[in-house]
Amino acid sequence: MTRRTVRIAMNGVTGRMGYRQHLVRSILALREQGGLDLGNGETLWPEPVLVGRREHALRALAERHGLTEWSTDLDAVLADDTVDIYFDAQVTSARVDALTKAIAAGKHIYTEKPTAADLAGALELARLAEEKGIKHGVVQDKLFLPGLLKLKRLIDGGFFGEILSVRGEFGYWVFEGDWQDAQRPSWNYRAEDGGGIVVDMFPHWEYVLHELFGRVTSVTAHVATHVPRRWDEQGKPYAATADDAAYGIFQLEGGAIAQINSSWTVRVNRDELVEFQVDGVHGSAVAGLRGCRVQHRSATPKPVWNPDIPVTESFRDQWQEVPDNTEFDNGFKAQWELFLRHVTLGEPYHWDLLAGARGVQLAELGLRSAAEGRRLDVPEVSL
Repeated sequence: MTRRTVRIAMNGVTGRMGYRQHLVRSILALREQGGLDLGNGETLWPEPVLVGRREHALRALAERHGLTEWSTDLDAVLADDTVDIYFDAQVTSARVDALTKAIAAGKHIYTEKPTAADLAGALELARLAEEKGIKHGVVQDKLFLPGLLKLKRLIDGGFFGEILSVRGEFGYWVFEGDWQDAQRPSWNYRAEDGGGIVVDMFPHWEYVLHELFGRVTSVTAHVATHVPRRWDEQGKPYAATADDAAYGIFQLEGGAIAQINSSWTVRVNRDELVEFQVDGVHGSAVAGLRGCRVQHRSATPKPVWNPDIPVTESFRDQWQEVPDNTEFDNGFKAQWELFLRHVTLGEPYHWDLLAGARGVQLAELGLRSAAEGRRLDVPEVSL
């Protein structure tokens, strides 16, 4: 078995998502399993080069995991011809500049979303990458969650018949930061720093809806800043200028309608932090991060509305759990493996910067819909 090394500059891995999901659960997990088997007796060995602004944090992280390469000088890392891939998990406001530099340096690109602050910037990144001839990908992790993979299996198997509607609920209570520490960084709540739940979550909803049910053709959104005052990492109060809740209605190609509520100001009364209910003529399903339950039309009860008597049946108990039928790997790691195979073997990969631009477009139109109080069409994007 021969081993091929791929060197990956990983920028932003001192942050929660970059560290936990991308470095530890993906790249280091690949190393722990001996590398990525490419077939034909060849293994791909990922070698991370940690990049960031805080020297002490990078050094501590590298020492914790036995890594030797880290730098606070992004330009020097990008000038290194031995670095093959640039990965970005920074705050959104710093992403475009770094990605532009990496593309100019000829590095293959893999990045978190949103890829830019607006559609024009996102499309420009895609255009630059295509002109440079590099390979590029955008993290679209929720497609690889066990619950949504089961949902995809149901769709592909024709379980629903005609799909009528999709209803999504996402969110949890993010503490204000005064009497309990907030679970999210303070910049998420400042619009001037690229924060807001629309910018964060609408790109997710775009690719989930697009991949599973059809392209979004129109959007109607209402946004709110329900908690206008929060406390930052130093315990200082600040004004929350970004939206912390969004209520969206999405018309899908083919006629189905999706309604998705996204909120950091909601207390959870559901089985998982995100759930999608899909209703079709022949059956319905409720999918979360890991689980998926179904109810076929042949097993659908016949409730009758009568508010004068108590409910005598448990509606939840009338649904059937969809079995795993396979082993599910971490969703971030699964997509990393596909991108690495795309870079090294040229295998097909369509979650690229243009796909990322669609997510930016939906967020941009969602905010505009909320500001103008009207439904907006979502044109197809192209370079």
